[in-house]
Amino acid sequence: MHGFYDFVSGPLVWISFILFICGSLYRLITMAVLAKEKDPMVYAYMDFYYAIRSIFHWIIPFGSVNMRRQPAMTIVTFAFHICLICVPLFLFAHVILWKESWNISWWFLSDGAADIMTMIVIGSCIFFLVRRLTRPEVRYLTSYSDFITLAIVAAPFITGFWVYHQWIGYKIMLIFHILSGEIMLVAIPFTRLSHMIFFPFTRGYMGSEFGAVKNARDW
Repeated sequence: MHGFYDFVSGPLVWISFILFICGSLYRLITMAVLAKEKDPMVYAYMDFYYAIRSIFHWIIPFGSVNMRRQPAMTIVTFAFHICLICVPLFLFAHVILWKESWNISWWFLSDGAADIMTMIVIGSCIFFLVRRLTRPEVRYLTSYSDFITLAIVAAPFITGFWVYHQWIGYKIMLIFHILSGEIMLVAIPFTRLSHMIFFPFTRGYMGSEFGAVKNARDW
């Protein structure tokens, strides 16, 4: 058990970070090449002003017409993404690990705030699951990979919540927590989670095309 813990908390961490970084670079490069091959004018359309304008509207809650039409989905989605990013980055236990490993640290969340935000992520995952199962238009577009991706996202937060509260078997759950976090990190470039990498580029291109070419808004 100790040997496996040392492996997942040591070499496997490095492997997962390397795969994440290399995988992200690979996806960005291949997508850039593919975009140019399919549409040689894709880069000619890019306009910094319209790209930033579009990104700004789409990262502001209720900044688009579609967001205003689906208020519940908008609230859950924004809460989910904010907590999904903030908890791993600003959790006290994670900041301490960076301090011990690299002697760098930054501001961290209180335990209470981290607990609430973790529950928001877990609750949001349940919301997305129910939505995929009950909304006909969403269920039609759903595949098994979507459920797997949802599980990959939820697992680090469920196991982390379990470990923090030291419920029964929390020592074993700690290994699952580290392992699930590494799986999520590696999965980002190669699953639908890659939208967090591509979002600025795809939204920037759409904003440029609509604004500079069609003289219309894309939100």
